[in-house]
Amino acid sequence: MTDLSADGATIEHLFRLVHGHWSIESGLHWVRDVTFGEDLSQVRAGTLPRILATLHNLAIGIIRHTTCRSVNIAAATRQLARQPDITLDLLGIPRGLCK
Repeated sequence: MTDLSADGATIEHLFRLVHGHWSIESGLHWVRDVTFGEDLSQVRAGTLPRILATLHNLAIGIIRHTTCRSVNIAAATRQLARQPDITLDLLGIPRGLCK
């Protein structure tokens, strides 16, 4: 939120705060929910939900870092699942190490 007083918080400042929050929600959480089905996941106990969210964030970050930001994450995930050699290349892992 903000530590500004009611008089010190301008409309523009509040708009930037709200817009920043929803751009994160739209850009990351929405992709995780839709692409990886996190809202439908039955995993709710222990540390596994946090581990899965971290792995999803990592996958999204790697795809966005190695391609353009506007790439379709779902399509890229499907392609990488079908072609694990490309995934290894993106991660910088020599192909001979994983057999």
